Amino acid sequence: MRQLLASLIMLMAAWNAAAADTVTQADVTAGREKAQPCAACHGQTGVSPSGMFPNLAGQKASYLVKQLEEIRDGGRDVPQMTGQLDSFSDQDIRNVAAFYAEQTPALGQADPDEDLVAHGRELYRAGDLERGLPACSACHTPTGAGIGSAAYPALSGQKTDYTIAALRAFAEGNRDNDPNGIMRDIAAKLNERDMNALANYLLGLH
Repeated sequence: MRQLLASLIMLMAAWNAAAADTVTQADVTAGREKAQPCAACHGQTGVSPSGMFPNLAGQKASYLVKQLEEIRDGGRDVPQMTGQLDSFSDQDIRNVAAFYAEQTPALGQADPDEDLVAHGRELYRAGDLERGLPACSACHTPTGAGIGSAAYPALSGQKTDYTIAALRAFAEGNRDNDPNGIMRDIAAKLNERDMNALANYLLGLH
């Protein structure tokens, strides 16, 4: 647990300067135009009409730049986006990321199951020391806003189906673009109830 937290701190420090540089000189208007084809899955302003695809509205630009570059360059496999970014330059990606970052984030309603939401809140805010789980809020902030300087994503209001799918992908090692395997290590310790609880808590978090 201590080693994991130390890794998080070191990564945050290393990314601090680099992440800020990725979003400078971005053209939001150009990003809006370039993002038009993305609307079918992610919505006109980044609020997805389907639980299969993530909301992008209000997401940290630095995180979006990292993900889009890695999808384009083969560092992250997303079958639904095969070929979608082939024509995107680094500047196009910065522009699109800046556009989505400026949009109003989605707000959801958590599952009415109080026990489920309470379990998600506990994991998110405090983690689970016995299982070596750090608090999610350490990297994603208590409000789920994320940390742009470290390229840690915003999670509040995210689609539950997508959150669960992402956690499963990390747990199974199918998604492996997390630095030092941080998310893979954490997600592998989560059971299905944990994932459902976190996803529902995050949906209503703001």
